[in-house]
Order: sequence, then C-alpha cells, then structure tokens
Amino acid sequence: QVQLVESGGGLVQAGGNLTLSCATSGRTFRRYAMGWFRQAPGKEREFVAAISWYGGRLYYVDSVKGRFTIGRDNAKNTLYLQMNSLEPEDTAVYYCAADTGKPDNPSREPTEYDYWGQGTQVTVSS
Repeated sequence: QVQLVESGGGLVQAGGNLTLSCATSGRTFRRYAMGWFRQAPGKEREFVAAISWYGGRLYYVDSVKGRFTIGRDNAKNTLYLQMNSLEPEDTAVYYCAADTGKPDNPSREPTEYDYWGQGTQVTVSS
C-alpha cells in the first residue's frame, strides 16, 4: 500500500507561482513512475505531468509546457510540481498518483495509476 499526501495548494493571482508537493509513504517510491493530474468543476480528470522512476523521462500536457516543472526527490520520497505563470484556467484540484506498472514509461492515462492522493485545491484569480 502506498499513501500519497499532497500539499502546497492555495489561492494565487494570475501570473503567480505555486509549488505542490506529494509526500509518499514506504520505501518503494523510487520504483514508481509518478504523475500529476487535475480536475476542474464539471470536467474530467486531466493529465498534467508525469516522471519516470529515475527522473529521466518527463511528460507534460501541452497547456502547461514551459510553465510547469515536475520533479522528484527519491531520497525524500517526495514528488513536486513547480507551477509558474499561473492562469485562471489552471484552477482545479490537483492530484498526485503512482503508476506501479511502468516505472520507465509513465502513462498519461489516469486509469493506469494505482494509488492517488486526496488532492489539493489550486485557485488562480484573474
């Protein structure tokens, strides 16, 4: 069992920055690919970014490329999402998730992820 706990969400003005963290339990974090997803009210859960177990493969949805950076610290069992130049369209609940099946090739599909955090709210005002 893997437990994931997100933090770092909040209210920020457009153009501002936030850094989300996802703390994980257990010693197996370094074996898993990890991802960030988000869900806005009335919309489906959307892929944001993913990272392979060693950090060598990074994937982003087009709308956040150049603004968001995913990273991980395997020694601290923590996943990060640095979000710069935030836009009102980034408003959503953000979730971290663990993909235990393909550590070298993280998926963009939420159904491929086995463990999820409870989410943290990010609100960007215009």
